[in-house]
Amino acid sequence: MYVRLYSKPDCSLCDKLKADLVEYQRELGFTLEELNIEEDAAAFERYRYLIPVLDIEGGPLLYPPHTWEGVGAALRAAARKDAYDH
Repeated sequence: MYVRLYSKPDCSLCDKLKADLVEYQRELGFTLEELNIEEDAAAFERYRYLIPVLDIEGGPLLYPPHTWEGVGAALRAAARKDAYDH
């Protein structure tokens, strides 16, 4: 499973979500990519007022506010779908 975090430097919400994702990564074993929207013009235009945005493969985009339980549920659902598809 592949997870992308849209974030930017000096974003405390982004840092918190990334820390949570690292914890879940140990449990679920997904690939995590962090994309700095300040380095991608299209991502900046799309997400600059919305970060952190979480793109979980096989699931909808998740926008703030993020909760530990909500992120975990979305990751587990995507992991189950990924396991089922393979």
